[in-house]
Amino acid sequence: VDQSHDWTTEEAIEHHQHMVPPDVAICYVRDTGRGLSASRNAALERAHHRIVALTDDDCVPAPGWVAVLSDAFASSPRPDAVSGPVLPLGPERPGWYAVSSRTQMQRTIYTGRALPWEVGTGGNFALDTTWIKRVGPYDERLGAGTLGGAGEDIDLLRRLLRAGARIQYEPAALVYHERQPKERRMATRVSYGRGIGASCGLWLRQGDREALPILLWWFGRRGRKLLGASVHHRWISVAEELQVFRGTFEGLWYAARVGHKERKTHADVT
Repeated sequence: VDQSHDWTTEEAIEHHQHMVPPDVAICYVRDTGRGLSASRNAALERAHHRIVALTDDDCVPAPGWVAVLSDAFASSPRPDAVSGPVLPLGPERPGWYAVSSRTQMQRTIYTGRALPWEVGTGGNFALDTTWIKRVGPYDERLGAGTLGGAGEDIDLLRRLLRAGARIQYEPAALVYHERQPKERRMATRVSYGRGIGASCGLWLRQGDREALPILLWWFGRRGRKLLGASVHHRWISVAEELQVFRGTFEGLWYAARVGHKERKTHADVT
């Protein structure tokens, strides 16, 4: 799904088409929407298979990722969605930092009232698309490319859990995330917090009675991290946690002002 303002992506696909195995088809979608949620919705609308796997443009799935996901969906009892670890890409190097990592390596089944950010992340996620018909697509008010900043993945995960979905965290389904410079890592703390705040704020607007306890739990968790970093004089961590708090309040303010959810994407397929 290409939302760029030029034709570089399409030209790159055409240039490398000869490298694609004959039994693999690439569907190029030119999308006039904006944001990660809009692009994912455009892809989901055009998916021909029941199971769809999703990752981000700064992530690299490990070899065998699709096979591991396929095996997970073939297990019994069958999960409705599968998530997995997101590890830093490549060796450590000075001035570059891990972002959006998820390092849990224990298979876990999540249902019901599990906290959505503990269940998984959008950079490593697969689901049975029949659930999209039940709970709705990604909320295009959330995610990268919107003022919501992030949170589109935890919003969908929460809707899936509330609807009764069974989500399996599969440690063998590895995805690697590009390391980022210090400035970028700090910026992600703001957008991460903004996504949490925006999601919780929208749930509150919708009358979700569990939204406030979730938000209070979040503030408690970040507060403990901030206190611990302060006590041990880890000033970079203190600065990062303050950015998370800032983003969370910005997200709550955004959720209070943004309009109702609507589907805006218009895409052409080639």
